[in-house]
Amino acid sequence: MTERVGIVVRTRQRPEFLRRALADIAAQSFRHFRVVVVNDGGDAAEVDGVVVASGLDAVAVHHIAPGAGGRCVAANLGVRDAGTEYVVLHDDDDRWHPEFLARTVAWLDTHPADSAVAVPTEIVYEEQREGSWTEVGRAPFWAGMQRISLTEMLSVNRAVPISVLYRRSLHDDIGWYDETLDAVEDWDLYLRILRRGDIAFLPGEALAFWAQRPDATGLDANSMFALTAEHAVDDARVRDRALVEWVRREGAGLPLYMASLHAETIAHIDARFEALERTLHARIRDDLRHELDAHQPVWSRLRRLRRRLGRG
Repeated sequence: MTERVGIVVRTRQRPEFLRRALADIAAQSFRHFRVVVVNDGGDAAEVDGVVVASGLDAVAVHHIAPGAGGRCVAANLGVRDAGTEYVVLHDDDDRWHPEFLARTVAWLDTHPADSAVAVPTEIVYEEQREGSWTEVGRAPFWAGMQRISLTEMLSVNRAVPISVLYRRSLHDDIGWYDETLDAVEDWDLYLRILRRGDIAFLPGEALAFWAQRPDATGLDANSMFALTAEHAVDDARVRDRALVEWVRREGAGLPLYMASLHAETIAHIDARFEALERTLHARIRDDLRHELDAHQPVWSRLRRLRRRLGRG
């Protein structure tokens, strides 16, 4: 069987999630894939046992020593080992519709100009109940999205790894996951892809499911919650690097003007809010006085008498 898709599963000390991920992969209708499990600092025997129990045939396992890995190191190791035409990151806590691979592979097969393809995604909220993580609700991720736009991607990431299948050859042109980043490595990669080509989008039903556990702590937590500070730092780092490229090529004139305009806009908004706040306070004060005059006439007369005596 020709293995056309490399599925990279990053995991770290989460055997139950890894077990669930491998079962999810086994349920795909498209079968021409190879799985690369990258154990990022977890117990090797535990991971090996879960992989063997999964019953999947084409599975390679890599163990990274504690402290020697990281999200990008694990991703790069897995993609390099996959050796397939297409690749996708399937983190251990996320899931797919059984037709995810079939539909995304079919798209890239018939649209050679597209570098990658993304699918509609649902956020799956989970809570700890009776010792296991249980789904408690769902919500669309970027409801109504019809395309992957560079304009929108410049503002905020609109795709997650579980939802994007891409051509392995992209790394030869745009480089690998940036191992200087602790977070936002997928967003950084998508920005580099969009500078050279398109990321297609398959509208319709959700084919990818992004698990979120807002209340989780420790190893069970999502990176977006557990690595909040890292996300902020690396988001700024990616933007600063892009700005440096622009300034080197075009000079600092436009960025300086935009920064000044931004500061003026913020100052104007703050001033309007302060004026609105003063107006609201005055209106609330007047309304209270009218209400008091209407329902407490004795107190109202006493207040007016006190004002007259004070003037006398």
